Amino acid sequence: MTLAKRVIPCLDVDRGRVVKGIRFQGLRDAGDPVQLAQRYEQEGADELTILDVTATLEARAATARVVTQVAEQIGIPLTVGGGVRSVDDVRRLLQAGADKVAVNTQAVHDPALLGRCADRFGAQCMVVAIDARRRPGGFEVVVESGRTATGLDAVAWAALAAERGAGEVLLTSIDRDGTQLGYDLELLAAVATAVTIPVVASGGAGRIEHFAAALDAGADAVLAASQFHDQRLSIGAVKAFCASRGIEVRWP
Repeated sequence: MTLAKRVIPCLDVDRGRVVKGIRFQGLRDAGDPVQLAQRYEQEGADELTILDVTATLEARAATARVVTQVAEQIGIPLTVGGGVRSVDDVRRLLQAGADKVAVNTQAVHDPALLGRCADRFGAQCMVVAIDARRRPGGFEVVVESGRTATGLDAVAWAALAAERGAGEVLLTSIDRDGTQLGYDLELLAAVATAVTIPVVASGGAGRIEHFAAALDAGADAVLAASQFHDQRLSIGAVKAFCASRGIEVRWP
């Protein structure tokens, strides 16, 4: 059975406001998270992702208040990440209204965290967020909002994270993030081939063709931010274009 592909807007949140930058730098205000979440649900978003982009750097967990405010206003699934370091952090976000919780930096430092959380809440709740940068011969995992190189191969880490309990991969190309040059299809295809769990492509969407290309390359879902925030593209238009290319998408 072939599952329909998903289109997912992403809200990068800092101190209660949606922000957007380029390669994780130069953040600008992009609006109110509740208002944007409501708009995206009305436009036909399949899911919504909220990432607290400064939580890890500030050694705190993602803001549960924003999660609750958004979750109370929408009915589509909600993934939340940022500063998740423990089983208790995952529990707190699920109780606040998240359907899935993304773990990035701490999963690299403590891969067993994925298994502990999956055992407690189910693998369907656990997303491993992987930020990757090109290096000679492959792709390297970077953590702490793209500031710290780990030496880990991104493809190998995705496979290990899936074995440890992750139920989904949120894969972001730092090289492409905010550039509007398109998703890194080589990175995407390599990770999608290495795992059997769903892969969400992130980083680089600029034209409507980029979404279809990522789905054709192996993504199960495509995530984007600025194209939707600035209303250069609508979710409905992206779905209609993908459908015209023979890609099965979900319709309201």
